[in-house]
Amino acid sequence: MTELVVALVQERNHGDADANLAVIEQRVREAAAAGAGLVVLQELHNGPYFCQRENVDEFDLAEPIPGPSTRRLGELAAACRVVLVGSLFERRAPGLYHNTAVVFERDGRLLGRYRKMHIPDDPGYYEKFYFTPGDLGFEPVDTSAGRLGVLVCWDQWYPEAARLMALAGAELLIYPTAIGWDPGDDQAEHARQRDAWITVQRGHAVANGLPVLSCNRVGFEADPDGVGRGARFWGSSFVTGPQGEFIAQAGTDDPELLLARVDRARTDAVRRIWPFLRDRRIDAYGDLLKRYRDG
Repeated sequence: MTELVVALVQERNHGDADANLAVIEQRVREAAAAGAGLVVLQELHNGPYFCQRENVDEFDLAEPIPGPSTRRLGELAAACRVVLVGSLFERRAPGLYHNTAVVFERDGRLLGRYRKMHIPDDPGYYEKFYFTPGDLGFEPVDTSAGRLGVLVCWDQWYPEAARLMALAGAELLIYPTAIGWDPGDDQAEHARQRDAWITVQRGHAVANGLPVLSCNRVGFEADPDGVGRGARFWGSSFVTGPQGEFIAQAGTDDPELLLARVDRARTDAVRRIWPFLRDRRIDAYGDLLKRYRDG
């Protein structure tokens, strides 16, 4: 069958890893009961979005892969018979950490991982302090739910990342995400930012003829140091088809289990009428490897 039921677990932070994973387990079971074959969790789902500040104590949250969370998530995937995409703070070695997505098969096996390639460094998003840029490239993970092109949050602004996953044969583009508003910005700026975030990902769907699954967190999280204004994560998790059409979309304020039916066969049909891969001028794109075309 080409139709796949997918589920996005849009959640808020519940305090710590045990509390968050308990909620995740409940949500994944609900998704499986509703027929989902693929479940996607939000970025860094085990706890708060700790990158609002630079503090060496936050490195204590990291864990190895495989490790305690991958064991628990793998057991959950096997119990529910779903392909599961998670997002963890990986401790690779002393002083070496990554923001890493993990993919589990229906039998609980850890099939693959993706280390976030693009690392932001902005007020309230001080990720360069914590995360080493990924070194695994843009490689899809083969699963029983299809070939998954898993990317993470800031990667979603880069068409190159989506294209490279598509060129490697990805059948779905998947983005675990943690993005929100600065409460100090006005409503017009809030709307512009959220609309841009949605639009660029719909553009990846269109340009590559692929469904896109984007799973964001939700809720207000204060700056632990009391210096910044905190972040209000805007939710809005969504699923599009290969022409950028919305299949399902969550709200901005509340946790939600978002279910959608994706027809993977439509990629071939859409690419026949919009043959963007055929018409690419790969002989003329060499300057894309430059930082900027000076002069």
